[in-house]
Amino acid sequence: MKAAVLREVGKPLQIENVQINKPGPHEVLIRTVAAGVCHSDLHFLEGKYPYPLPAILGHESAGVVEQVGSEVRTVKPGDHVVTCLSAYCGHCEHCLTGHLSRCMSPETQRQAEEEQRLKAANDAAMFQFLNLSSFAEQMLIHEHACTPIRKDMPLDLAALIGCSVTTGVGAVIHTSSVRPGETVAVIGCGGIGLAAINGAAIAGAGRIIAIDAIGSKLNLAKEFGATDVINAKDGDPVQQVLDLTGGGVHHSFEAVGLKQTAEQSFKMLGKGGTANIIGMIPVGVHIELHGAEFLQEKRIQGSNMGSNRFPVDMPRYVDFYMNGKLKLDQMISRRIKLEDVNEAFEELKKGEIARSVIMFDQ
Repeated sequence: MKAAVLREVGKPLQIENVQINKPGPHEVLIRTVAAGVCHSDLHFLEGKYPYPLPAILGHESAGVVEQVGSEVRTVKPGDHVVTCLSAYCGHCEHCLTGHLSRCMSPETQRQAEEEQRLKAANDAAMFQFLNLSSFAEQMLIHEHACTPIRKDMPLDLAALIGCSVTTGVGAVIHTSSVRPGETVAVIGCGGIGLAAINGAAIAGAGRIIAIDAIGSKLNLAKEFGATDVINAKDGDPVQQVLDLTGGGVHHSFEAVGLKQTAEQSFKMLGKGGTANIIGMIPVGVHIELHGAEFLQEKRIQGSNMGSNRFPVDMPRYVDFYMNGKLKLDQMISRRIKLEDVNEAFEELKKGEIARSVIMFDQ
């Protein structure tokens, strides 16, 4: 099968022929239909997060089940599925307490003594990326890394649910538990930030403030539910939020992954507010907060993949889209071929588009 392989940090992905194994007892072979090009992939490509190489990147995808292992009970051949990088075992402490996204069990991956799921054409090692490796014509994954969805859902749009939607909407609904009428600020209006804005609108937030330095993204944020927009180029965004709200927001969501914006997300809180860091702050970067502000009962917390229970959440997000509540059509900037993936990353670096989606030949 064809796949986009990262062989060296900072270098373009290479389109190669790669070998894929047959499903083990709890594994599923999926024909990839669509894969989103996410900023998280860029972090690994640029070396901000280390990963063993060579690896097939990609982690936001949807497709059709082709084969299943002997013990698989969650999906069957022909099912349309959305994948999720936070594969779960189902019986560790995190899973049993409803925190599936925190599961770190090695059971969802093949062990060292087993044959690898992926190999290069010359039988050399090829690493699977975040349990998925979706920049490829097929994926071989654990059954608890995908969930079936209704077949009338377009799979190019469903792919977005696999990461950006689950991360953004989930951070609002699950991680921070936004309630009707509360105020929200979202820093960064890329795919995940737009999803957080949309999630805040679905949750009934009274005021949703979108913050970005690119005017076109702020215009898009309004379509996703933002009631106010702030261009970070027009002055201190923290002070602008404080002025707009008369003292700060109940919830802030940092969807950029920078030291400065993470610190700003905390500073723009009102008393008792919660800052949620969704963006991937590079390894080794530390953030600084004014300790005295904690006396105002402000909180700052991380959110991993929207604190999801994805087998429950993703079918519901599909229903949200089909019912007109979830905005997905506007999130896709363009549809591309696998061979165009490096160009998509270059556009992502400029920060001017929401999402490119790779469409595989059907």
